[in-house]
Amino acid sequence: MTIHAPKVPGQVRHAVAAYGGARDGRLLRIQEVAAAAGLTPRSIRYYEELGLLRPCARSEGAYRLYDASDLERLLAIKSLRDDAGLSLAEIGQVLEDEESRRRARVALQATEDPRERRAIIEGRVASVERLLATLTPKLARLQVLVADVDGRRNRLQERLAELEPGGEAGR
Repeated sequence: MTIHAPKVPGQVRHAVAAYGGARDGRLLRIQEVAAAAGLTPRSIRYYEELGLLRPCARSEGAYRLYDASDLERLLAIKSLRDDAGLSLAEIGQVLEDEESRRRARVALQATEDPRERRAIIEGRVASVERLLATLTPKLARLQVLVADVDGRRNRLQERLAELEPGGEAGR
């Protein structure tokens, strides 16, 4: 996955290493991956129900098992939810676009036929346009909110300036 949601380089390696999974390839149980990602096991199960995540394996006792790529995906989901403010449905679209991108890359490498390559790329363009149609209105709403907050800050700074000696209120 190439979504670069984790803000701290090496966050995935560090989180997995904290539970020994990075060094010895050990798979993590749900409680371990939840702690490493800063989520609850219930949230992880819910993400699975929604199709946002699939555990890489199950143990003989039917415990869910997760690897570093699962942890990376969980950190991306968490960041898209918390940092970007996306809904779980929007996160699903982002993740699906990322999967579509991966599949298209593989398909492009597998063919030299210009018609097939064109169809693959046109499919990607359509996918990206759908994602932009989802994200652009959210960005516009955030820009309006930022402008409003910035205006409030400017008005408060003006009021503070009025209270300074030599300002209108200081006379």
